[in-house]
Amino acid sequence: MAENSIAGGGVPAIEISHLTKDFRIGIRGVKLRAVDDVSLCVNSGEIFGLLGPNGSGKSTTLKIILGIFRPTAGTCKIFGVESAFVAARENVGFLPEAPYFYGYLTGRELVRFYARISGVPEKSLDAAIESALEITGMTDAADRRVKTYSKGMLQRIGVAQAIAHDPQLVILDEPTAGIDPIGAAAIGECILSMKKRGKTVVLCSHLLGQVESICDRVAVMDRGRLVVAGTLESILTQKDKMNFCVSGLENFSEADIAALGEFMRRRGAKLEEITHPRISLEKFFIENFSKGDRK
Repeated sequence: MAENSIAGGGVPAIEISHLTKDFRIGIRGVKLRAVDDVSLCVNSGEIFGLLGPNGSGKSTTLKIILGIFRPTAGTCKIFGVESAFVAARENVGFLPEAPYFYGYLTGRELVRFYARISGVPEKSLDAAIESALEITGMTDAADRRVKTYSKGMLQRIGVAQAIAHDPQLVILDEPTAGIDPIGAAAIGECILSMKKRGKTVVLCSHLLGQVESICDRVAVMDRGRLVVAGTLESILTQKDKMNFCVSGLENFSEADIAALGEFMRRRGAKLEEITHPRISLEKFFIENFSKGDRK
């Protein structure tokens, strides 16, 4: 089941259509299909989670979006412009999974360096740097050398450099990898702050609890193919089951409650609500992508 509609009917931040990427490996040039006929849309202004087990094709898809790889087939557009063109990527900020930063620079110097590389005009440079530091909560530590930063602080300064040129699309590849829950929560606040400012965020993460709490929609990939895409509500709701919310049970014994279905109408209890139960995103992954099921 795939949900690729565009919110509000506007131009999507990312539009991928029948995307395929093959690699030639080994002396014989055996074809390895890393991405297999993937189509999806990321709506402008949303937080979108790109998920999947290792080797699912997530990183390859991100590299095609960023213009690092050319697709074998299919198209990828950023705000309506083919991602292969430099113009499409001028409005994109990116934090890779394992960034390397010059440790001898201060946080402010690092953000300034990347802001200048990204073409921020000199007259706007100071304001852009301070805005990026404020959004990521790094203002107080901005004058410390990067080599003194904790893992969480490194990730947040990494997010700051990604947004220093005020891009409308921000792509974060595993921004919470290797950091503690407090640091992960700080990154989550950064992402929500970016959304409030109208930015689109694509989040690739294995921290499923955070994905579940902040993402508007997600896409799940496995073995290069798109397995499911949509809202978490549509993906995680167990439509074959129902929760009953019942009032008027003050005088019911344990035996009555055990046989609630039989006695409900007879005792005059009022059925307040019928809803479908949801599983957690983590349970969804374990049930669908456990190692025992993979061949």
